[in-house]
Amino acid sequence: MTFTPHSRLTRRALVSAALAVGAASILPTAAASPAMASTGPRAFQRRDGHPAPEITDCTGWGAREASEPVVLLASRPVKIIIHHTATANVTDYSRERALRLARAIQTYHMDMQGWIDTGQHFTISRGAFVLEGRHHSLAALDAGAQTVRGAHCVGQNNVAIGIENEGTYMTVQPPPAQFSVLADLCACVCRQYDVPASEIYGHRDFNSTACPGDTLYALLPKLREDVARRLGSAEPVSLPRRPEHPPLDRPADPAAAADAHSEYLPEGLLGSLRHG
Repeated sequence: MTFTPHSRLTRRALVSAALAVGAASILPTAAASPAMASTGPRAFQRRDGHPAPEITDCTGWGAREASEPVVLLASRPVKIIIHHTATANVTDYSRERALRLARAIQTYHMDMQGWIDTGQHFTISRGAFVLEGRHHSLAALDAGAQTVRGAHCVGQNNVAIGIENEGTYMTVQPPPAQFSVLADLCACVCRQYDVPASEIYGHRDFNSTACPGDTLYALLPKLREDVARRLGSAEPVSLPRRPEHPPLDRPADPAAAADAHSEYLPEGLLGSLRHG
């Protein structure tokens, strides 16, 4: 989810709009989610027996409780939306960095954006660690029948799984291991929810933003193909269904001219790992 110092107000306005849209578009079948057990990092055998990437759940990275019950919708998601965090392209690929990042994102989303929890469903660190974002997203994925309502893309939070990728990908590509795990995770989501590989989008397809960065966005056709191969398909992937009214006037990205920029997360949230 990308913004610059100039566009931060725009992004925060989009956050407010997301909350308003979410409140106005509650499905008749929506209900507060029941308590679901969390057990830390684990690798599941999904519905068709295929392994999934190891995913650290909210308990595993030390998440706070959501400020109000997370909503579990009775319908499945129909698409995946790819984001980047617009944070520094660090070379600290450790698991500890990934856990600190997850906590920092939740703090930012809850305390500074006013959301009830982390906005996205999953986060992938530059070290290729996969973390659950919003509470109960992992249990819902494992069951494959319901969607946790997110707060990652205006107008799509009831119907799309949001995946954040740590880093800023305007001028550089994600580390190969991160991109490979992204394909693994997307394939898992597609299998569990019967989402076609063609239904993988970038945040900018729906909102006025540079996210997930020019370079990562240009890799989405490859991502769809990689996911399709993981799903066992040798057929060309059809083009995604573009929005009828694509967003205009996307703001510039904070790292359009350089990779070594400051974090969008406020000072102190990542502590000593900010410039790792």
